[in-house]
Amino acid sequence: MRILSKRQLKELVLYSPQHVARLEKAGKFPKRVQIGPNRVGWVEDEVLDWLQERLNRRDEPVRHS
Repeated sequence: MRILSKRQLKELVLYSPQHVARLEKAGKFPKRVQIGPNRVGWVEDEVLDWLQERLNRRDEPVRHS
C-alpha cells in the first residue's frame, strides 16, 4: 500500500487542496488518512479507483442536477 502526500495528490488529481477537502466532505472523494499530528495522506489505490471511475464515465452524456 502506498500513501500519497498532498503534493503527490495534487500532481495526480490536479485539484486544489480546498477543492479536494470539499469533495471529501461531500463524500465524493477518498478520505484522507491521518498519519501523524501534522501529516495526512491518501491511499493511492483509492485515488486511482476514483480516477478510473471518471475515465469510465467520460463518454457518457453530461447530466446536470
